[in-house]
Amino acid sequence: MARVDPAVAAARTAVRTALAGLGPGDLVLVACSGGADSLALAAAVAFEARRVGRSVRSRGHAVRAGAVVVDHGLQECSADVAARAAAQCRALGLDPVLVRRPERLAPSEGQVRPERPDGAGAGGPEAAARELRYGAIEEAAAETGAVRVLLGHTLDDQAEQVLLGLARGAGARSLAGMPRERGILRRPFLGLRRAQTEAVCAASGLDYWTDPTNLLPDAGAAERFTPLRSRVRGRVLPVLEETLGPGVAEALARTADQLRDDADLLDSLAADLLAAARAAAVPGPDARSEPDSGPGPDAEPGEDVLDVEVLARAHPALRRRALRLAALAAGCRPTDTTTRHVDALDAFVVSWSGQGPAGLPGGARARRACGSLFLRAAPTGISDGWTGVRPPTTTQE
Repeated sequence: MARVDPAVAAARTAVRTALAGLGPGDLVLVACSGGADSLALAAAVAFEARRVGRSVRSRGHAVRAGAVVVDHGLQECSADVAARAAAQCRALGLDPVLVRRPERLAPSEGQVRPERPDGAGAGGPEAAARELRYGAIEEAAAETGAVRVLLGHTLDDQAEQVLLGLARGAGARSLAGMPRERGILRRPFLGLRRAQTEAVCAASGLDYWTDPTNLLPDAGAAERFTPLRSRVRGRVLPVLEETLGPGVAEALARTADQLRDDADLLDSLAADLLAAARAAAVPGPDARSEPDSGPGPDAEPGEDVLDVEVLARAHPALRRRALRLAALAAGCRPTDTTTRHVDALDAFVVSWSGQGPAGLPGGARARRACGSLFLRAAPTGISDGWTGVRPPTTTQE
């Protein structure tokens, strides 16, 4: 029997776990970009889909395996890359293979793509592309009846995510990184390194594409925009490895795993608190009076109304987490909602001194009046005048 490459074996084992529990004929999709991670995932899924549930006592059964390729049209070669990725998925035996091109980020010739003037971490084309990508993936799953969609994020991606969350100061949930499972989404490669996925492609004869925005500019080359994640990958992690020694990426990924269980429990308790604050809120003329306040205001259409007393009685850790959940429900991007924003909301509850409305990410606003906290999403659904997509109401990971 021919020896299986260790990287290939590791990839197949990870996928086997992700496919466990699927029934005969169930459809699973691979989200494939044409990069090393997603192509390695496609190869492992193509192999393992034929033998789900196989053991010494069972011959297993086959599930259907397909792929969805999302072409954002952000680079001149995007269409060629998408076509090549789709062709390689079909050659692996995946079927159906769908190619989707979201219109919002694929303007016709002569159009100018919207750019945000604010800095890294504030959204922009990359954040919008991510949101549209997940939207296209969900639409493809609904169209085909897929019961699971597998994503190719690796341990390296997780380590980068944790560092970005730490830099934003967005709390434990952000440090918990990307979940292995959420809804129909699965990330089987969070225990694999990027070098392993490249080795899988080499062993499988797959020609993967390297996105130039994932690379730092060569020394002396003209300056170009480099996404923050790419700078973390190319500069920050290598310095940490050099200074602290090997194993930094693995330690960051372990930290994410340890924090996720804690964050899940706290989020559940915070959601209960948020529900209680909503149920107890009494907007309108009968609302409780506060010093120097006029008649209780009616909630504006679409405003989320929370009872301040219910929030004030809660433990600070739960209260602040509930306020962050309320901000996300008002359309604030998780990646943009930092401790500074939560502090402003918390001040309405525990440090009320008649302060005016507070601005939140995505054009949302918060105000306090007559014993209630009011959160309102951006009225147009457009983030600070940027002509992109409306931020999600749940955590985007």
